[in-house]
Amino acid sequence: MSELKLVFDEPKQRKKAPSHLADLTIEERLERARDLGIPAFRVNQIATHYFTHYNDDPMSWSDFPKSLREVVKSEFLPTLITLVRSITCDNGLTRKDLWRLHDGVLVESVLMRYPERTTVCISSQAGCGMNCPFCATGQAGLTRNLTAGEITAQLVAAAKACADGELPGGPTRLSNVVYMGMGEPLANYNAVMRSVRNIVTPKPDGLEIGARSITISTVGLVNGIEKLTQEGLQVRLAVSLHTPDDELRDSLVPINSRWKVGEVLAAADRYADKTGRRYSIEYALIRDINDQAFRADLLGKLLKNRHAHVNLIPLNPTPGSKWTASRKEDEREFLRILENYGVPVTVRDTRGREIDGACGQLAAASTDLIGESSI
Repeated sequence: MSELKLVFDEPKQRKKAPSHLADLTIEERLERARDLGIPAFRVNQIATHYFTHYNDDPMSWSDFPKSLREVVKSEFLPTLITLVRSITCDNGLTRKDLWRLHDGVLVESVLMRYPERTTVCISSQAGCGMNCPFCATGQAGLTRNLTAGEITAQLVAAAKACADGELPGGPTRLSNVVYMGMGEPLANYNAVMRSVRNIVTPKPDGLEIGARSITISTVGLVNGIEKLTQEGLQVRLAVSLHTPDDELRDSLVPINSRWKVGEVLAAADRYADKTGRRYSIEYALIRDINDQAFRADLLGKLLKNRHAHVNLIPLNPTPGSKWTASRKEDEREFLRILENYGVPVTVRDTRGREIDGACGQLAAASTDLIGESSI
């Protein structure tokens, strides 16, 4: 199946991303320092500057020998992402950042401040190989996987923005991370898990954000869910289901031709059994496509005895797309039916609609502006 080949086979990478502190385990960091003749205690300093002070410029470190700063910059902290532009909405409480990677590829992250938390939504791939027709990123196709360093760099940039008070309300702490930006996280498993370890590892060697504050989304890669189940982490699993019936899901989420709805939910159940954590069912409501009452009834029957929570998402349509959000009355009826089955359900906050909020929209709109001369 040529379409499924896109899911797992990354297009040939034209320039390898520079190796970074965040790509390495603690042991690998120490080994690299030893090979470079850098004392082991300096590795602790490097990590402290990066993960605690969010500073990746050794030239500004007053507590670090000038003779080592250049080698640390090139061997541990090369620049991986560069800000192209930021756009905001919700009175500045939501900010989408467009990043240019070392090879000219564009990816997005979104920073959102709420009264009780501050969340960043990050990208794990440039583009996506899942080919879901209603998704801007999916229609762009997969350019390449991001490295753990590139994923972590988005997190560190968000943490710095919070600490520096760049969002209204003054300085805050980055508290939540969702892997719901560009890409399918479980199709870039190793890099994503390395970045997760960077998040949960205590300071100074990581960001020290609890695993329970991390959500990893997937369209239903059963093999990836099974691997995640064995990690022993308390991260939340979110399954982008979008319809309860295989016939429609085969077209909405093409990976369904490999793993059917029943298989995906069974894998999610095993994850819930192993971790004790309720998983989330992501369901984008698309007008006259998957928002009918009978589909709500099917979904309710599927989930009524499962340890799952449904997150209904009013679709954020992409420019020129035939797909659009459900009517409010259909959304309310869908919600009512699920509640009648006793299924926990909420409607997602529609933040970011006025800033090309759907993943991939800003990158797509900016490609001509930025150009691809360096790719």
